[in-house]
Amino acid sequence: MTKIAFITGITGQDGSYLAELLLSKGYEVHGMVRRSSTFNTSRIDSIYVDPHDPDARLFLHYGDLSDSEQIANIMYNIRPDEVYHLGAQSHVRVSFDTPEYTGNVTALGTTRLLEAIRRSNNHVKFYQASSSEMFGAAVPPQHESTTFHPRSPYACAKVYSYWMTRNYREGYNLFAANGILFNHESPRRGETFVTRKITRAIARILAGKEKYLYLGNLDAKRDWGFAPEYVECMWRIVQQEKADDFVIGTGETHSVREFLHESFNYAGLDVEEHVRIDPRYFRPTEVEVLIADAKKSAQILDWEPTIKFADLVKIMVDADMRAVGLSPIGEGDAGLAKKICPRWWLKD
Repeated sequence: MTKIAFITGITGQDGSYLAELLLSKGYEVHGMVRRSSTFNTSRIDSIYVDPHDPDARLFLHYGDLSDSEQIANIMYNIRPDEVYHLGAQSHVRVSFDTPEYTGNVTALGTTRLLEAIRRSNNHVKFYQASSSEMFGAAVPPQHESTTFHPRSPYACAKVYSYWMTRNYREGYNLFAANGILFNHESPRRGETFVTRKITRAIARILAGKEKYLYLGNLDAKRDWGFAPEYVECMWRIVQQEKADDFVIGTGETHSVREFLHESFNYAGLDVEEHVRIDPRYFRPTEVEVLIADAKKSAQILDWEPTIKFADLVKIMVDADMRAVGLSPIGEGDAGLAKKICPRWWLKD
């Protein structure tokens, strides 16, 4: 029988890639979207099919993680086999400006979903998108047993969600798993996240549309991977016989400064000429170094990342070049990704 999956955050970077992966595996996919006066579904336009089409396998439902009644209605009506909870207020810097909203959506939204599952169908497999930001100031490298030390309202909300997921697993015998994903990027990354902000600015500078890029802390170090590979890992986590928690990452760390220079050098631009530091982009509390120890995932999930730092930079720069009407510097984002990553199943 066809499996049914429900994705929160389906219009985001991870949600759109995950929807494509699940459709390629024959799933019927349902996603929750927030009502907006403007279209906010551009990342899934390539896979959207009119629901009146008899062959349609992608369906969207209006809802919000702050609305427990609507979440319960969706769960009751579609009866999913698997739930992938990716939706959140996920911007770390913005969480300092909107801590209450971040807690309501990112933390309590998880509880609302888990309660809907507990009350309607205990056989659902639940995936919680946990974050490396939960480790915060913990000594690297960080693994599944590393003590959390969150350094932002977003990270605190994710720690709450992590423990609620484990609590429902242990208390109600639900299949409730945590994927603790370290930073993962792609051409679909939101434009206000630092990696995409850098690559988009490069394209716009080369196109003559702007001259300067404004950034904050350049010394923070992160473990950056390629988002399409990480959503494959989400699926593998849910296919396990027993729910568990897994750290997902490359095991390498690079600073924002390295990402900046790698990107600008690839495009032939001078960092000193175009980059300015703006104090407004600094966080009140900073996470200095994140590095994944993903031995457990490699052993149990049989998963290791293919695309590493330098290739990720090229893929993102080329995609943004193409977006402003310029020719990519290399082989193009999709071409390079397909060449490097045999698991590239996605549409161009």
